[in-house]
Amino acid sequence: MGKIDTGDTAWLLVSSALVLLMTPALALFYGGMVRRKNVLSTVMHSLTAIPILSVAWALFGYSLAFGPTHHGLIGGLDFVGLKGLAMDVHGTVPTLAFVAFQMMFAVITPALISGAFAERMKFSAYVAFILLWSTLVYDPVAHWVWADGGWLFKLGALDFAGGTVVHLTAGMSALVCSLVIGKRVGYPERRSLPHDLTMTLLGAGLLWFGWFGFNSGSALSSGQLAALAFVTTHLGAAGGALGWLLVEWRHRGKPTALGVASGLVAGLVAITPAAGFVAPWAAILIGVAAGAVCYGAVLLKNRFGYDDSLDAFGVHGVGGLAGALLTGVFAEKVLNDAGADGALLGNVRQLGIQGLACAATGAYAAVVTYGILKLVDATVGLRVPGPEEREGLDITQHGEEAYGESSGGMSHELEESAPEEKPVPARASEAAAQ
Repeated sequence: MGKIDTGDTAWLLVSSALVLLMTPALALFYGGMVRRKNVLSTVMHSLTAIPILSVAWALFGYSLAFGPTHHGLIGGLDFVGLKGLAMDVHGTVPTLAFVAFQMMFAVITPALISGAFAERMKFSAYVAFILLWSTLVYDPVAHWVWADGGWLFKLGALDFAGGTVVHLTAGMSALVCSLVIGKRVGYPERRSLPHDLTMTLLGAGLLWFGWFGFNSGSALSSGQLAALAFVTTHLGAAGGALGWLLVEWRHRGKPTALGVASGLVAGLVAITPAAGFVAPWAAILIGVAAGAVCYGAVLLKNRFGYDDSLDAFGVHGVGGLAGALLTGVFAEKVLNDAGADGALLGNVRQLGIQGLACAATGAYAAVVTYGILKLVDATVGLRVPGPEEREGLDITQHGEEAYGESSGGMSHELEESAPEEKPVPARASEAAAQ
């Protein structure tokens, strides 16, 4: 049994709490971008993921992800119910601290996907979907990339904190969800304004704060590597915000608050796989590139006509892909013995490995997600009926309203039927594509 380091343990427990905070932060980020009649249902997607997936992780998810490997593809059932781990040690921390940290990743990842189908999925379908997706997609991919016996781990794929495991899998699954579930009623002729951008901006700020635990905590220690990941995380977010801001300003003539919020999240997504492998200057470049590329990806849905409601694919899928590939460009082994040099230092092979990891995890997530959606649709049904969608999911799915009649604004009926001179885009960046 290894010796526990109290400093490392304290940092990992704090990081676990920071990552947990990111899920309510995501609820605010997504909740502010939908119409007021759907804000509670959108927030519920994130908040209910916490208890559902925490229990699933403790019962079997951790064992499947980090249990002894079966041919590099999946863990076993050795740790079902966290059996035998109470007094175990993982490196320099208690194994239960590592379990708790990884639990928070397993919680937020399926919640990211909900941005693709906001305002139209049944809550019962959502519960079934996240349970199946976490078990059949997240747990195996986490094993491939992060478990000692995982096939991508042994191949040398670099993913410090979840570029492929979290963001690419969630983003690709989000795209499949938006295609299978279909467009919201009236989309794209009627695009809706975010009902509360202040809520979204608060959520973005809390995501930035929590992401320090997401990335720095992945060092599993409180030393030099955690400090590197902390700085690169911050600079990646800053670069993403600036990249989106500058491209949007140039493209449509006005910088927007929602653009800055989206850009900083894109930068955080992209730096996640690279945070412990690249220098601070490279983090800025990765962030700027992600902000610009994700801005363009958001515009693609106007050209191709799919309805990714809150741009889960455009930000997380494309940002995760960009970050994973750029890790293979800018990585420096001198910064982290567990890493490798990237293409910039002559190791082009690492870029190839990163590309293979992206292709494998992205394709697997897409195919399995499609199967899960078809299964859920055949059993409980995916979508709410049209009249219920028009009335709003807060009332029809949960019997509640976020704002009382005295809170101002239009009623559900007036909001849906009020005449407009022209459609209003959900994101300011979409306006430039019209």
